[in-house]
Amino acid sequence: QVQLVESGGRSVQVGDSLTLSCAASGVTASTFALGWFRQAPGEERKFVSAVRWSEGTPYYANSVKGRFTVSRDVAKNTLALQMNSLKPEDTGIYYCGVQTSVGEPYGFWGRGTQVTVIS
Repeated sequence: QVQLVESGGRSVQVGDSLTLSCAASGVTASTFALGWFRQAPGEERKFVSAVRWSEGTPYYANSVKGRFTVSRDVAKNTLALQMNSLKPEDTGIYYCGVQTSVGEPYGFWGRGTQVTVIS
């Protein structure tokens, strides 16, 4: 059973940096990808970044390219998101999710961690 626990969110100022972490129990070597998604108030959850679990290939939404870096530690089953040059539009609840196979939707959502960027 996959369980995800996000942490690291807090209130920061515009331009600050922040690192989010996701502890992912139940993830195996056959898991296709883990990803980060953001849900702003009144909006749907949207893709931010992902990494192919076995290969480490990263993917980013255009809005965060060059500012965010996703990484994973396969031995520790953890996923991280380094966020630099934060903007008010980065505000939201950040969730990590698991894509078990290519083409499958992300699932097994954690409870999320709140990031608030104050201008």
